[in-house]
Amino acid sequence: MKWVVRWEGERFARRTRSLLFEFFSEIGEDSLDTLLSRLVWQASEVLKALFPSSVSEEDRGIIEITQATHPRFGHYQCNTPMKMAKRLGRKPVDIAEEMVERWIALYQPLFASIKVAGPGFINLTFSLPFLVEELIKLAKHSRCGVDEVKDKKKVIVEFSSPNVAKELHVGHLRSTIIGDSLARLFEFLGHEVLRLNHIGDWGTQFGMLIAYLYEHEREVFRGKKEADLPSLMRWYQEAKQQFDRDIRFKERSQRAVVALQGGEPSHVNAWLYVRKLSRKGFQEIYECLDVQLVERGESYYNLSLPLVVEEFEKKGLIVLSEGAKCCFLEGFSNQDGSPLPLILQKKDGGYNYGTTDLAAVRQRIIEEKADRILYVVDAGQRLHFQMIFRAAQEVGYYDPEKVSVEHVPFGLVLGPDGKKFKTRSGNTERLIDLLQDAIDHASSLLDQRELSLSEGEREELAHILGINSVKYADLSSHRTKDYLFSHERLFGSEQQTNTASYLLYSYVRVQGIKRKVNRTEDSLSPSLNFDLSHPAELGLALHLLRFGEVVEEVSTTLLPHRLADYLYGLAEQFHHFFKECRVQGSSKENSRLTLCMLTSRILKQGMEVLGLKVVDRM
Repeated sequence: MKWVVRWEGERFARRTRSLLFEFFSEIGEDSLDTLLSRLVWQASEVLKALFPSSVSEEDRGIIEITQATHPRFGHYQCNTPMKMAKRLGRKPVDIAEEMVERWIALYQPLFASIKVAGPGFINLTFSLPFLVEELIKLAKHSRCGVDEVKDKKKVIVEFSSPNVAKELHVGHLRSTIIGDSLARLFEFLGHEVLRLNHIGDWGTQFGMLIAYLYEHEREVFRGKKEADLPSLMRWYQEAKQQFDRDIRFKERSQRAVVALQGGEPSHVNAWLYVRKLSRKGFQEIYECLDVQLVERGESYYNLSLPLVVEEFEKKGLIVLSEGAKCCFLEGFSNQDGSPLPLILQKKDGGYNYGTTDLAAVRQRIIEEKADRILYVVDAGQRLHFQMIFRAAQEVGYYDPEKVSVEHVPFGLVLGPDGKKFKTRSGNTERLIDLLQDAIDHASSLLDQRELSLSEGEREELAHILGINSVKYADLSSHRTKDYLFSHERLFGSEQQTNTASYLLYSYVRVQGIKRKVNRTEDSLSPSLNFDLSHPAELGLALHLLRFGEVVEEVSTTLLPHRLADYLYGLAEQFHHFFKECRVQGSSKENSRLTLCMLTSRILKQGMEVLGLKVVDRM
């Protein structure tokens, strides 16, 4: 027989304020970020009180509390008794009953009910007075209930990272969009963020291109003739073909690399011109996507490469293998079982891109003083980064207990056929074409609606809708999985509403309500209060209060789709509320209008973190 404890929150209304104050004072300001963090803190205190010899401060990680899977289970669910049963040698339901009894004794006025359910789950439902207090705090908070972190970190996010002499293609889409959203998240939290574009602008391919320009496009090589990016890409492709079939051209290309590395003026000038052309093409994309980056290509670390090799040699980590200087790391092997080398210097004296990555880790930690470094690079580079990070630790560049260095992998963008996204001709889709196609599609949808917009307004709205849709289609997908790219996914259909347009429509609808009732947030402040007697009001209120915990979760998991899911859920909760609860002229106009305004504030803030823009009319 399950033991159930239930009572009405209103019964404790008179005592709530004083007890909440005591509770908040006791647990400290750092624990007040989210409803979930409070529950985790409470559960840990309950466990320590019940089982002092079996639970330590380090065991906070064993606390498992999640949002309820269904409203009938309450607001949150605690599964910790299931995890503790084996350690304590007891039945989960017995542990759950003792936890509930202790929980009630300590924190009774915060809850409307606490139940033991199933084999040992605990269902928790907050009291209405507590939720009202939280909503009032949220309404008065200038940052949607999310304070800037006190312990500010230096966070470096490396993303996008295209190669010079090539246009950005659809393969760069995910890195650019995901990296930008993570940078925005950490900026919102108050960390110092450095957004780095680690472009490929050094190495053999540039000797190849420079040699080609010298032999076939001498005027461009000498800086006496202008060129454009499409021409540069064509020359690169022709140079690569000649490099692969002509051994003498390959040798000339290798000599050109040596000349470039040695600072030969004509080669350096040609290299600078190639970078300039490429940067112009990159910037067109970044401006379209509203993405800010600091360019630091492979060449930025060139002078540090000999020092990296020297430091590995001093540590005794270098082994000569067929003339190349290699680092062999324990646990890394080829498919045949032989040791897998990390090549730091080739037989001819040249350096590998792994050497550059190690030099980058070194510079970012020693000079930039980074606390956390994120590499937003496709999942195919997983093994490479595992080796780079291990090597950097062994040589002493960083201590993983003090500095976090993480590969943030992502899956592929797939075409309608489920294969790697390509154009109809079979070539990789140019990113600028994909973005323009999305903008054009949004424009055609606006034309169908026959809106009263000026040409400038229509163009701006089409751009926002198109780019928002491309970004959201990516960010609403699980980062590590492949996703299918289609216009239906971008703009939705009768069956598909989880789109950027749906979020934007929700935001615009609130602006319409505000105009209709002719009220501002300031006009509501003096009489701020909430009546959550309708289930739709309560559902919306609880969802609003969870914004902080979602932001905190994404900062840990680096999964932007969690925030996208939250915003979509908020939009759905709001539309249900709007359908069920009249705002203008109702007896609860102030309460309901404030819920609407909180919805628009959190939608806007959440969308900004994802890199999406809002408009007031649509």
